[in-house]
Amino acid sequence: MNQLTNKELMALREQNVPPGPFNVHPIFAKSARGAVLTDVEGKEYLDFTGGIGVMNVGHGSPRVVEAIKDQADKFTHSCFHVVQYDSYVELARRLNQLAPGDFPKKSYFVNSGAEAVENCIKVARYATKRSGIITFDNAFHGRTYMAMTLTSKVMPYKYGFDPFCPEVYRAHFAYCYRCPFGLDYPSCGVHCADYLEEFFMDNVPGDRVAAVIAEPVQGEGGFIVPPPEYFPKVKAICEKYGILFIMDEVQAGMGRTGKMFASEHFGVEPDIISSAKSLAAGMPLGAIIGRAEILDSVHAGGLGGTYGGNPISCRAALAVLDELENGLLEKAEALGADLAARYQELADRYEIIGQVRGLGPMMAMELVSDRETKAPASEQAKALVSRCLDKGLLILSCGKFGNVIRTLMPLVISREELDRGFSILDECLGGLE
Repeated sequence: MNQLTNKELMALREQNVPPGPFNVHPIFAKSARGAVLTDVEGKEYLDFTGGIGVMNVGHGSPRVVEAIKDQADKFTHSCFHVVQYDSYVELARRLNQLAPGDFPKKSYFVNSGAEAVENCIKVARYATKRSGIITFDNAFHGRTYMAMTLTSKVMPYKYGFDPFCPEVYRAHFAYCYRCPFGLDYPSCGVHCADYLEEFFMDNVPGDRVAAVIAEPVQGEGGFIVPPPEYFPKVKAICEKYGILFIMDEVQAGMGRTGKMFASEHFGVEPDIISSAKSLAAGMPLGAIIGRAEILDSVHAGGLGGTYGGNPISCRAALAVLDELENGLLEKAEALGADLAARYQELADRYEIIGQVRGLGPMMAMELVSDRETKAPASEQAKALVSRCLDKGLLILSCGKFGNVIRTLMPLVISREELDRGFSILDECLGGLE
């Protein structure tokens, strides 16, 4: 077909695709390299979204593209349950070595982050013979039924899709900027972590809880980073009651915070980890990584799926790990320090920025109409996303109130591209005020 414009393609989209799969930007991609995306009309955009945290190694990474092509030339699918292949086993071996925890681990693969989360819950319930699952305010774990149940925000993720899965309980998270207990850190003593034992009294007994699941940095919830003492305290409470501790690293993992797994920042060793998004640089792949005795507890045939751990996806993931282990993690760490300074400079100049927060290069700014009351500037955040698009910068909003601007630029972004992107952000923020 002849190349159509963005407007023409939008008209076709509206005729043929339902509105449920929402679109942030009314543009269509033609190509992408590194941190730059080009639409069908030839306009270039700096990509500070990374396909929502998927392109940590950058668009069109030569190492990843070559691995995909090489595997496609050999075979595209055999179903691991029918005829196995070495890339699946090798990827499991490497993830087992890289994941935090000085104990034997095993891994297996599915198709997405939500599917990985579903399987983490299945395994936890099977291994513990308990049913209760504790999740948190502002959490996002996916859109399948268990993952959607674990997710906090109702609109647009859960509205109209009830009833939800049973035996899921929601506790307060360490959102220090808007503390649910009305306390201040550090004088609070990280009460939100200690509160978990009180939670057992009013919601579900600790000896009936299979797992606590948390994001090391809450992604869709607003890039909320808990204090360093938070997860060690939560993990200790889990151990006291025989509860498994699951870290959902779908968005925060694979170098996004400057380390392979964001859990490493907190010095905790999760019993089970979910991974996806940047794990395979855009190829559909999710991973469940956990203590060997936990994953071994499930009977043969109890886990799996036709496409899980597709050979092309596994080869792409192995190439991603090569990239991360050959200098990209160090680059990510430096990028994080650079971003923190750039964001703070904006916050010093614009009153609309209530807080800058993040971990490594997983950074965000929360927009407020008043720094004292912290009233969310939701409409201004929406306008900022639109204005930046017009000037060639792709950004995303998130958070409970939609007032948090997050950036997930590929870790390979150049300094010149960063300068250009922040110049656009600066100009558009000035326009808001």
